[in-house]
Amino acid sequence: MLEKKVLNTIQKYELIKYGDNIVVGVSGGPDSMTLLNVLCSLKETLQIHLFVAHINHQIRKEAKQDEEYVKDFCAAHQIPFFVLEKDVVQLAKEQKIGTEEAGRKVRYDFFEEICKKVNASKIATAHTANDQAETILMNLMRGSGTNGLKGMEVKRGKYIRPLLEITRQEIEQYCPKQQLNPRIDQTNQENVYTRNRIRNELIPYIEKKFNPSIVISLNRLSEIVKEQEEYMEKVVEKAYLEIMLEQNEEQIVLDLKKFTSLEIVIKKRILLYTITKLFGTSQGIEKIHIEDMLKLCENNIGNKYLIPNKKMKILVKNKKIILSVNS
Repeated sequence: MLEKKVLNTIQKYELIKYGDNIVVGVSGGPDSMTLLNVLCSLKETLQIHLFVAHINHQIRKEAKQDEEYVKDFCAAHQIPFFVLEKDVVQLAKEQKIGTEEAGRKVRYDFFEEICKKVNASKIATAHTANDQAETILMNLMRGSGTNGLKGMEVKRGKYIRPLLEITRQEIEQYCPKQQLNPRIDQTNQENVYTRNRIRNELIPYIEKKFNPSIVISLNRLSEIVKEQEEYMEKVVEKAYLEIMLEQNEEQIVLDLKKFTSLEIVIKKRILLYTITKLFGTSQGIEKIHIEDMLKLCENNIGNKYLIPNKKMKILVKNKKIILSVNS
């Protein structure tokens, strides 16, 4: 039973606490309607309060019908309904970004807005095991490291993904049984975007020619990598604390001798960890930047420095590695 499987995911990862106010992102498609219907069925068990956020992207001519469909479902189930109408194509042109990226930004900004308005502690999105498999394949083709093989987190801050262990096949079986009649977005069949091509061409090809259970296999890979990454994070944090000499908002100073004695894999991770500590993210730091930093540390020539990007400076001086905000 799908509801029981979702409840197991919720309990296993502690996604929901009793009495939570939850904003549910609902497009009207099979995945999001399954999520909403399952959460409705668990409402009494979990003592939760649901609020639906729907975005009319004004891309498809059926967008208004999608909106009305979700609105009617919410009215029938006495769920507060919030809608945002936004011309995403126009927004993408104005901001000079892709339509997909613009749509994502609009969605998550709206979710956050409704979250504050209704004092919600969680935002639930309808990502599935198939979405996870697609994400891992996309990251793999981009040349991602192990973090990319983790895929999406089932819980990230206030965001939860209760359907992440549910396959699309299970959803396709669930919707008719529940008489949901979800809206179907035909643009998902258009192989314009990379994700659509992976969904419609690559995964079916792998299923047919190599592994009919590729979606399950990739999700299993994600779980294995997550466990290993969690362990490595603890190892790196311990090593960082042993070699860190100074830490403030402007700079972090590491002991050069202790750093150079570490294994190469730990060195790379410590550099990324330190950058994240200093800037809140390691975005924009690529493999070549880390390799250049390692060479700088290994050469151990005083007063040599690098500026990997405009924000950051790394200096080797007086047997210390100094990572600082570049002013």
